[in-house]
Amino acid sequence: MDLLAAFVLAAGLAWASGLRFYAVVFVFGLLARFDLVALPESLALIEHDYVLWAAGVMLVGEFVADKVPWFDSLWDAAHSFIRIPGGIALAWGALGDHGPAAQLAAAIIGGGVVTGTHFTKAATRAALNQSPEPFSNWTASFAEDGIVLAGLWLLIAHPFVFAALLAVFVLLMIWLLPKLWRALRAVWTRIGRRDGPPPLSAGPPTPR
Repeated sequence: MDLLAAFVLAAGLAWASGLRFYAVVFVFGLLARFDLVALPESLALIEHDYVLWAAGVMLVGEFVADKVPWFDSLWDAAHSFIRIPGGIALAWGALGDHGPAAQLAAAIIGGGVVTGTHFTKAATRAALNQSPEPFSNWTASFAEDGIVLAGLWLLIAHPFVFAALLAVFVLLMIWLLPKLWRALRAVWTRIGRRDGPPPLSAGPPTPR
């Protein structure tokens, strides 16, 4: 795999990890196991039986958890410590054939991509959870499942088309993420004021 294609693979794995880390490991590990994709030797570990079973079990758990309003936000919060390091590790491994300097560069780029993707997803889902009906949450979750699968297919079949779309996504993410967090902060501030303790009464005036 040439250097540019390897960087595209690294960025793609990091992007998808920010949405569905377990799906990325399971799908790419399974495809590599059956020689349907060629991965660097440094990523050969994801083909191992133990890794495939672990990723498969967690993939099923995430598929269910991500459909439950509010629990999905707790899941996202906990997975800040899994998706981001996992995406960085996959990006690092994607440049395994090109030396430590290229791997470090891939980890830096992958870290930015996976962090932005994860927090955009988490903020979007937290915003949707402000609505009492679950349908918008379910729609968003199934849409994410489809986007990840389509993105992984595009990454394999047409990597440079994927790279162009990823660049558009990153620009959109940079524009959208601050707006999502400001909106959530405003909602949480209103909730905090509504649920806070009532103001203390001044009481009757003290006679002089």
